[in-house]
Amino acid sequence: MVLDSIDKRILTALQRDGRCPNNQLAADVGLSPSPCLRRVRLLEEAGVIERYAAVVDPAKIGMGMTVFARVWLTGQDEEQVERFVAAVNDLAQIVECHLMAGDCDFLLRIVAPDLEGVRRFQAEHLARIEGVRSIKTDIPMQRVKLAVEMPLAADSRQQPNP
Repeated sequence: MVLDSIDKRILTALQRDGRCPNNQLAADVGLSPSPCLRRVRLLEEAGVIERYAAVVDPAKIGMGMTVFARVWLTGQDEEQVERFVAAVNDLAQIVECHLMAGDCDFLLRIVAPDLEGVRRFQAEHLARIEGVRSIKTDIPMQRVKLAVEMPLAADSRQQPNP
C-alpha cells in the first residue's frame, strides 16, 4: 500500500492518540468525517494499522525493572528455534523477542519488579527452556528513548519528535 500525505497525517495522529474520535481526527488531518473513517478502515484492512493499544508505564504496575537478555541456543535448526519461540510466547515478562543475525541467537527485552525478580525469572523460566545454552543479561542504567511512534517522513531525521 502506498501512503499519501493524508494517510501519513492520519497515522501520525493515531499513533499519538489511538482513542482520538473520528470527528476530531478528520478535523486534524483536513478531511470530512466520512472520508477520514473510510481511510482509517482501509489502513486497518491493509494491515498498516495492526491494532490499537494503551501504552502502560511498567513501574506503575510493579514491573519497574527492564533488562535485555542475549540468548544462545545449542543449535539453530528450525525445530529448536520454533520450540524456543513457542516457549517465549508463553512468558508474559518477555515483552520483545528478536531472532538475531550475529553473535547471539535471540535478543529479549524482559520486565520484572526488581533485580531479584529478573534473577528468579531467568532461573525458573528462561534457563529451563529446552535448547538454551547460554544467557547474558544486560541491565540498562537509564532509558534515553522509547518510541512507540513509527517515523512516517521520507527522511526520519527531519521529522520532529513532539
